[in-house]
Amino acid sequence: MRLIRHLTPRGPAHAAVQPDGRLFAVEGDVFGDFRVTDRAVEPGKLLAPLVPANLLAIGLNYRKHAEEGGRGAPEKPVLFIKATSSLQNPGDPIEIPSALASTQVDYECELAVVIGRRCKNVRREQALDYVLGYTCANDVSARDWQGRAWGGGQWCQAKSFDTFCPLGPVLVTRDELPNPNALRIRTLLNGEAMQDWNTSDMIFDVPALIEFLSGSKTLLPGTVILTGTPHGVGFARTPPVWLKPGDRVDIDIEGIGTLSNPVVLEVP
Repeated sequence: MRLIRHLTPRGPAHAAVQPDGRLFAVEGDVFGDFRVTDRAVEPGKLLAPLVPANLLAIGLNYRKHAEEGGRGAPEKPVLFIKATSSLQNPGDPIEIPSALASTQVDYECELAVVIGRRCKNVRREQALDYVLGYTCANDVSARDWQGRAWGGGQWCQAKSFDTFCPLGPVLVTRDELPNPNALRIRTLLNGEAMQDWNTSDMIFDVPALIEFLSGSKTLLPGTVILTGTPHGVGFARTPPVWLKPGDRVDIDIEGIGTLSNPVVLEVP
């Protein structure tokens, strides 16, 4: 099943995308009891597929990305948190902050895992049973804060600016993607492929991440896990490639679709 969240006259609502492109209304709570009706609806403004309960993100989780950053593979998953206020809708702009806030804004394509029910102390063999589905994410990052230039390694600050977590465009339920670690994943910047790899390169696969995270904290329904990015990020290029106003970033994941966002200068 492919679900979108869109703005209706009554407020945000989910709808199920049919093979012919029509939308059927969803009744109930997608994190509880819900059903797809036979009532066709007209699409409203496309929103992020959910408002996350938490945004848990994993760093250095692709082998070649860990290498390009000059680090070896970590022994355990590297966790950081993104503020939920960094959420952005498909099609809405990534805002480049003022030069006083950051001058090195980077892209990161990521597979996002959406937890569907309360999850604690889950073994990897049962981990995917707790997944509602998957979507595309862009873990936008202010590298001057993440590195030593300004922030002394403040990952959460670097990745929690407003608009720095676009999600979407759809939520694909887990039955349609039985193996989340066998998907092509790409970033296209103004149509040029910057990252083009496969989720099979994850150091810690999706079940391992759920086992690790749920071992120390309860994963609430609606928790989003960003699973890391492959090599090809802007900071590792010569010269570095930073996002700038007028750019367009497309995150494309096999079996899910394409998350597209323009880049603009933040308006004070």
